[in-house]
Amino acid sequence: MRVLPFVVLAMAAALTACASAPERNSALDGARSRHATAQSDPQVATLAPEEMQRASEALRVADVAWNAKEPTTTVDHLAYLASQRVTIAQETASSRAARSVTDGAAAERDKVRLALRTREADAAQQQLVVSQRSEEQKTAELARAEAAAVTEQARTQQSQARVADLESELRALNAKQTDRGMVVTLGDVLFDSGQSRLSSGSALNMAKLADFFKRYPERSATIEGYTDSIGGDDANQLLSERRASAVMTALVSRGVKPDRLSTRAHGSQMPVADNATAAGRQMNRRVEVVIADQQ
Repeated sequence: MRVLPFVVLAMAAALTACASAPERNSALDGARSRHATAQSDPQVATLAPEEMQRASEALRVADVAWNAKEPTTTVDHLAYLASQRVTIAQETASSRAARSVTDGAAAERDKVRLALRTREADAAQQQLVVSQRSEEQKTAELARAEAAAVTEQARTQQSQARVADLESELRALNAKQTDRGMVVTLGDVLFDSGQSRLSSGSALNMAKLADFFKRYPERSATIEGYTDSIGGDDANQLLSERRASAVMTALVSRGVKPDRLSTRAHGSQMPVADNATAAGRQMNRRVEVVIADQQ
């Protein structure tokens, strides 16, 4: 009979501990972890200090939003931007390190050339056959040194282009990082009211999305259609399906392979705003392109 009070006390203690545990945000925690890793990397600290400062500022903005209890979607988006700033800092440091290697390769090439000239002067005093064989060996060494320099230079240019493209994509797509991946929301301005045919004003958005998939051929996406609560469930389900299919068709027509895309219809489920207002219903009439994270 004495066991029951102890069980009650244990359950009360567990509930108190759960209630006192601080809330966490996985996206923000991940951004902090990546920022700490980059900060502790001497190469990043030395070669990309300005980029790391921007990453730190982006993380500070996300922390302020979290402490101010702003919506989770806002905090997730700010944390995603901070994480991308860390990526930019890391890739910038890698690019500059590669450039340093390229400069070193050029110096090594000059050193090889000087050595070749010295060998040529010595070989002139030896037999002609020995001189010819030595010359062939020297030419091969020089070609390898020059090829290495060209390869490193190409890698440097690719790294710099990657950094520029990443920043450009963030601005152009205005994508938000979520647990499902990056989400690009297309509002109902792409469609006439109650219709699933894309309007003429959708061309720019479709072109941006198609260009993204062409730049990142390893990415796939799910196109999800939604409606507001006006109308019957069956009609809304069908309308959301047709709208998602219309977006997929537009992307495929612009060169995106269909096996990288899929559609899903949600009808009036999962609203992002209150259907009681016109503004809320407009926000709920949308198509979301969920770009899967690259593992």
